[in-house]
Amino acid sequence: MVTILGPTATGKTRLAALLAYEMDGEIISADSRQVYRGMDIGTGKDLADYVVEGKNIPYHLVDIADPGTEYNVYLFQRDFLAAYSDIKKRNRFPVLCGGTGLYLEAVLNGYFLRRVPENPVLRERFGRFSEEELIALLKSYGPLHNTTDITERRRTIRAIEIREYEKQHPAREPFPPIRSLNFGLSFPREEVRRRITQRLKYRLENGMIEEVKRLLQSGLQPAQLTFYGLEYRYVTRYVTGVLSYDEMFARLNTAIHQFSKRQMTWFRRMEKKGVKIHWLDGFLPEKEKVAFCLEKMKQVR
Repeated sequence: MVTILGPTATGKTRLAALLAYEMDGEIISADSRQVYRGMDIGTGKDLADYVVEGKNIPYHLVDIADPGTEYNVYLFQRDFLAAYSDIKKRNRFPVLCGGTGLYLEAVLNGYFLRRVPENPVLRERFGRFSEEELIALLKSYGPLHNTTDITERRRTIRAIEIREYEKQHPAREPFPPIRSLNFGLSFPREEVRRRITQRLKYRLENGMIEEVKRLLQSGLQPAQLTFYGLEYRYVTRYVTGVLSYDEMFARLNTAIHQFSKRQMTWFRRMEKKGVKIHWLDGFLPEKEKVAFCLEKMKQVR
């Protein structure tokens, strides 16, 4: 397998599609938000990137869950294995692509995960805790698996629920080893900032606000939408009158820049854990990026 990763707005999907085209391959998305149907612009699905030389490159794990439902890393591992096995059985080449570090690491490092049932008794008990008490309790179990677990009360309680279950049920099922050649796309910090701002302006002017309005009209509550990432959080606040347009844009732009930095921190930590990543200069022309990846693939075969 080949994995294409990198921070937001660096062109991962396009490179993955170009490689899949050359290798008669199919793409498996490793994006925690693109799994949701009807959440297209805010999650950056950019489906046009999957078309190469007039050919639609098949992709998996996009549009597989309804907004309002919970999708997590356990479900991602399960769905990844199903897609990966299906692609291999048909003698096609799998290309994993995304920027959700936890999802990528769960596959590349073979995290041992399993479904943890809801515990209503525990949820009722911890529901009376303050946010500060919940965060302190979660940290008492050891290093955080995912820093986003402390960004929202419901996520924090769920993370505690999982840790409690693991204490009582220590046995885990192994995740099969996956051999992957990994490529990362990078730009200088200022260029990433420019690309993020430019892309945000384009999305706001081309349907992202209307997408949020449509999701709210479908029955989703504002509090639910804020769970699905920065774009939905801030645009919902604008649509509901909490923020002005200028306030929304400024805060959202800054938040995405900060998110991009956290992504790079996650990828560097993956490297320290032993995940080899071959970094490509994002300014390289598409043909040179593809040629670099293909040459590396020949070397490891």
